[in-house]
Amino acid sequence: MTLYDLSAKLPGGGSQSLADYRGKVLLIVNTASKCGFTPQYEGLEELYRDYKDRGFEILAFPCNQFGAQEPGDAAEIANFCSLTYDVTFPVMAKIDVNGSDADPVFKYLKEEKTGLLGSGIKWNFTKFLVDRGGKVVSRHAPTTKPEQLRNEIEDLLG
Repeated sequence: MTLYDLSAKLPGGGSQSLADYRGKVLLIVNTASKCGFTPQYEGLEELYRDYKDRGFEILAFPCNQFGAQEPGDAAEIANFCSLTYDVTFPVMAKIDVNGSDADPVFKYLKEEKTGLLGSGIKWNFTKFLVDRGGKVVSRHAPTTKPEQLRNEIEDLLG
């Protein structure tokens, strides 16, 4: 199985095949609207605007598993991201990233790149970088600011 065999749930229902992102560099992030790391949306949007025309995509997956910091429904999350941070990259449906109900996308990412304390996601804004071939090349802690990923993204974009 590869990342491209999976789909991401969309906020309004339905799903988006990750095969549609084949050939792009992906940054996949679990997000939350009421977290100390939430201002990273600004840095993520900056990366997206700088690199989207070169084949870079960010996929945000809201998650309420850490301190109940994403309590909103799909409409509230979309409004928050748009109005507060002018987010233009895709924000998927709210999912679980850990536990028995973990979304298959995050199950796959965690199997491919474990963290310092094992495979579980420890908090919001854990970031996974995926190369153009769909290989998960790195995992970054919530404390890693989006701008710290610039060199790695540029290397992957070629």
